[in-house]
Amino acid sequence: MKKVSEQLKILTEGEAEILPVNSLKEKLIISLKRKRPLRVKLGVDPTAPDLHLGLAVSLRKMRQFQQLGHKVIIIIGDLTALIGDPTGRSKTRPSLSKEKILANAKTYINQLSKILNLKKTKIVFNSQWLEKLTLKETIKLAASYNVSRMLERDDFKKRYRSGTEIAIHEFLYPLLQGYDSVVIKADIEVGGTDQRFNLLVGRDIQKSCGQLPQCCFLVPLLEGIDGKEKMSKSLGNYVSLIDGPADMFGKIMSIPDGLIIKYFRLCSDINAKTINVFEKDLREKRVNPRDLKMKLAFNIVEIYHSKDKSLKAGEHFRDVFQKKQLPSKMPEYTIIQKKEIFLTQLMIKLRMAKSKSEAKRLIRQGGVKINQKKVENIYQKITAKEKIVLQVGPRKFAKIIFRS
Repeated sequence: MKKVSEQLKILTEGEAEILPVNSLKEKLIISLKRKRPLRVKLGVDPTAPDLHLGLAVSLRKMRQFQQLGHKVIIIIGDLTALIGDPTGRSKTRPSLSKEKILANAKTYINQLSKILNLKKTKIVFNSQWLEKLTLKETIKLAASYNVSRMLERDDFKKRYRSGTEIAIHEFLYPLLQGYDSVVIKADIEVGGTDQRFNLLVGRDIQKSCGQLPQCCFLVPLLEGIDGKEKMSKSLGNYVSLIDGPADMFGKIMSIPDGLIIKYFRLCSDINAKTINVFEKDLREKRVNPRDLKMKLAFNIVEIYHSKDKSLKAGEHFRDVFQKKQLPSKMPEYTIIQKKEIFLTQLMIKLRMAKSKSEAKRLIRQGGVKINQKKVENIYQKITAKEKIVLQVGPRKFAKIIFRS
């Protein structure tokens, strides 16, 4: 195991905050002295079937701990997901079914392998211990924290002051995820800066259970490709770890110029020294932001796919977006259709829009083309026996042949 100073240099690069301030150094000193790897926790709630680059910031930090010889533990919050993390919520989150949560969780293992060494990673579901809590034990857990401290939390505070409903079960979320830290005896918990409150509650719960409290290791939040809100599955502004190469490349190319350097630092494998040069060149206008975005997109796609697929995704992007050509490969559909069909219905049928209202919105915004010609009429119909290429948004294409 490396010296404490060497580990600190690696681990603190890119961190947002460590609480308490010197706790990481203290934990590393004890770890080295006792020749015992630290137990490093990251909790993931399976609220959607795919992970994204925002969560990958935490996972990449976990990989650093792993490469330094520490024990990485991923907690899949299949039970806490039934409550839903209230962090950043302006209203009570709708509950997901257990079946949906488990279906989402099953997809996570392969995605985690894109970043972590699964042979050295412990993956557990918190229902294993949370479902066994008796009512008496749950009451005791709830008694370890008070309502006034819970209401200090920004999202709860805003909702309470505005008279917006806060359900009692939402108070249980930080308590239960804190109890996760007790069960696995976490030395360190990694999370985004929006998880600050939850991670600190974990320290308090550990103290109340007679354990040494964990170090809270916070990483920066990554804004989504819209450049406005944090990357989020619910907001649809995310880059999934399982996006296809071309789709992933196109999404990275769509980020605002102001996020280029942040994405390089948090999402790429480019070293800090090179990124500093990129930042200076960008600031002094010695480089076209588009060219830097291309480097970024090539690197990220290579990380999650391969160099060959990254190069092909770049070729696809140049053909479709820069040369305005149709992609050489696209899904092909043969549709039996005797009568005319509304374009909005066709978009839903091909899963190029989730609903009629979304399809109409995309048409109004100029995001729908037929044979490379922009559609302006939201009530446009497609006639039978017609062959078309349909484009929805910048990255979705389909070749359609109608037969009667």
